[in-house]
Amino acid sequence: MKITTSTMLFGAASAAVAPQQQILKAPTPLADMVSSWSQPLQDFQKSLKSLTGEARQLWDEMAMMFPESFDKSSFFSSPTPHTRKPDTEWDYIMSGKEVQNVWVTNAQGDKERDVGGKLETYNLRTKKVDPDSLGVDTVKQYSGYLDDEENDKHLFYWFFESRNDPENDPVVLWLNGGPGCSSLTGLFMELGPSFINKGRKTVYNPSSWNANASVIFLDQPVNVGFSYSSSSVSNTVAAGKDVYALMTLFFKQFPEYAKQPFHIAGESYAGHYIPVFASEILSHSKRNINLQSVLIGNGLTDGLTQYEYYKPMACGEGSHWPAVLSDSECQSMENAYPRCASLIQSCYDSGSVWSCVPASIYCNNAMIGPYQRTGLNPYDVRVKCGDNPLCYEELDYISDWLNQPAVKSALGAEVDNYEGCNTDINRNFLFQGDWMQPFHRLVPGLLEKIPVLIYAGDADYICNWLGNHGWTEALEWPGKKAFNKAPLDDLKLSKSAIPNEKDSVKAGDTIGLAKAAGNFSFITIHAGGHMVPHDQPVASLDMFNRWLSGEWTEY
Repeated sequence: MKITTSTMLFGAASAAVAPQQQILKAPTPLADMVSSWSQPLQDFQKSLKSLTGEARQLWDEMAMMFPESFDKSSFFSSPTPHTRKPDTEWDYIMSGKEVQNVWVTNAQGDKERDVGGKLETYNLRTKKVDPDSLGVDTVKQYSGYLDDEENDKHLFYWFFESRNDPENDPVVLWLNGGPGCSSLTGLFMELGPSFINKGRKTVYNPSSWNANASVIFLDQPVNVGFSYSSSSVSNTVAAGKDVYALMTLFFKQFPEYAKQPFHIAGESYAGHYIPVFASEILSHSKRNINLQSVLIGNGLTDGLTQYEYYKPMACGEGSHWPAVLSDSECQSMENAYPRCASLIQSCYDSGSVWSCVPASIYCNNAMIGPYQRTGLNPYDVRVKCGDNPLCYEELDYISDWLNQPAVKSALGAEVDNYEGCNTDINRNFLFQGDWMQPFHRLVPGLLEKIPVLIYAGDADYICNWLGNHGWTEALEWPGKKAFNKAPLDDLKLSKSAIPNEKDSVKAGDTIGLAKAAGNFSFITIHAGGHMVPHDQPVASLDMFNRWLSGEWTEY
């Protein structure tokens, strides 16, 4: 199996730390944070000539060390072939321009827009999905596209009502990572209402997260899954505007879901996405999105802190699992780490693509490469990688099922061919410097307003639990002392959990460790890999339901 540094799909590389983490200042405004790296590098060679001698030397050195990565440094992805359906084929169309033009009188008697944000270029096209036609679940479902007409961007989503009490249960947006992987992977392989089996048939999932919540699965950024565009998105901040528009128009189209608590959950590179997306939503004082919390599973959020923990995870140092590397390989990682930390720190300090790209390439090769060469699954240290390039044969089942003409017709999908992961998108994000950006600096601002849960399966390597625990304790925020003082207590499966027939876990069993203080919580789930709901469905749903109920924090 081959996974190159620039195609770390599903999960972005996680984990690392510098001996002294910088004291974090007030969160930098999003626009300022990315001013030096948000525009595509349209003339790469010309840009290289303008570098300082030191920066050019660094790039030349990285290019010689890792030529394959630099040979693939394309900044653009080919548009996904598609055929747009006429408006008559959709059951609902919500105009962003019309929403933008709604004015209300506030308490002071002044006129103001009903909701904030720049929505005039967006439309939301939606169709009812007949549950009987696909057999994914029996609940009410909608699918469709958020269209940014000005920029020719079209994001696909699929909504499932709660199986319990949709009039009162919360609404959750689920995001897979990559960057460049479809959230329909999460739907059919992890936490959605059904799985796809080897026979390409749907199989009911009793531990679906829509047991007590309505869930939206979003294919983003564009040219991922069923989403498409003639342009590309290659940084996290640009994608945040689209998510805000999607949820604003969705709740305008379906106000019956707008009053319920709304949460954003995701895994892997969603450790980048979610702090940005949540910050974008909360930046609008006038909004119809009732955001109440965020959940990040096995995420890449603070590379500077997280990358130090690759060596302990691979070398059996407090990781819960035996070492998978030799003493000499472990020593090589130990020797490589100081430079890795220095490069990430330079990225954090400058925010420049010229600093951040070499940091990503050097650190991924030095700290992840030795593990990759073992042939073990980077998403689960307990097993070998399967025949699929991303280690899980279920991904092939899902793609085959979604590419059936009847399925695409039922969903209104407009792309010619569904692909679970887009390597071009992944590479574009890396070569825009997005990979190592310090989006953890947005988390203290979130904690001032909403609770944040960081969870991780303890058998994952690529975004391992040691690194995620490390960055939560390194984070500078007013509750840091209390959070770090809180013990990692045993987490027991609750009495209300309903084990599946094949599960050996039962109520009262220890399923992981948990700690919390203020609005910040950390949980590790034992024997869970990168995709916790895939490996530990009962424990995952139990954790999810308890979080939504406010067990670890009041909100």
